[in-house]
Amino acid sequence: MPRLRKSFFNRSVHDVAPDLIGATLLFNGVGGTIVEVEAYHHTDPAAHSYGGATARNAVMFGPAGYAYVYRSYGIHWCVNFVCEPAGSASAVLIRALEPTTALNKMKKRRQAIDIQLLCSGPGRLTQALGITHAHNALPLDAPPFELEKRKGDAKVVSGPRIGISKAAELPWRYGLAGSRYLSKPFKV
Repeated sequence: MPRLRKSFFNRSVHDVAPDLIGATLLFNGVGGTIVEVEAYHHTDPAAHSYGGATARNAVMFGPAGYAYVYRSYGIHWCVNFVCEPAGSASAVLIRALEPTTALNKMKKRRQAIDIQLLCSGPGRLTQALGITHAHNALPLDAPPFELEKRKGDAKVVSGPRIGISKAAELPWRYGLAGSRYLSKPFKV
C-alpha cells in the first residue's frame, strides 16, 4: 500500500484526522489499523499550542509530518501527528488502533491478554507500540514509523472529544463506525 508522506499531513487538521481512520500505523513493526483520532487546531483552547510555543510543544509549530509525543497527567505517553503548514501548530491525537501486527509484543508490553484493550486509548496505544518521549519530533514518513493509506473506503463517524475540559463539545473526534477497538463508543 502507498505510504503516507509529509505532504499528506500538510493540510487542514480537519481533513487529515478523518483520512487517518483505516490507515495502518506501525512503529518498529508493531501496530495496526487506526480506528480513532482527535483533531486539535491551534485556535482550540484544548490544543497544547493554544498559549504559544514552549519547549514541550515546539514540534507542533511545524513543519507537518512529525510526531508530537507528550506525557498526559504525568502517567501516559500520547502520540500526535503534526499537521498544517509550519507555524500553524495543529495536530491529530491517535486515540486507538485495531491491533494487527506483532500482537505478542503488544501483549507483553501491556501485560494484557484482551486484544480489545491493547490499544484502546492513547496511553494504552503508546505503551503497546513502545512509543515514548524519546520518539518526539521524529518524521512520520521514515522508520521507526510506517504509515500506509487506508485500503478502500471507511465509514467514519464523528462526535465530541473525550478526556478534556476545554472545548470538549467540538465534534473533532473521529472513529471507524462499529469498531470494537475504540476507547469509547460513539453515540449514534
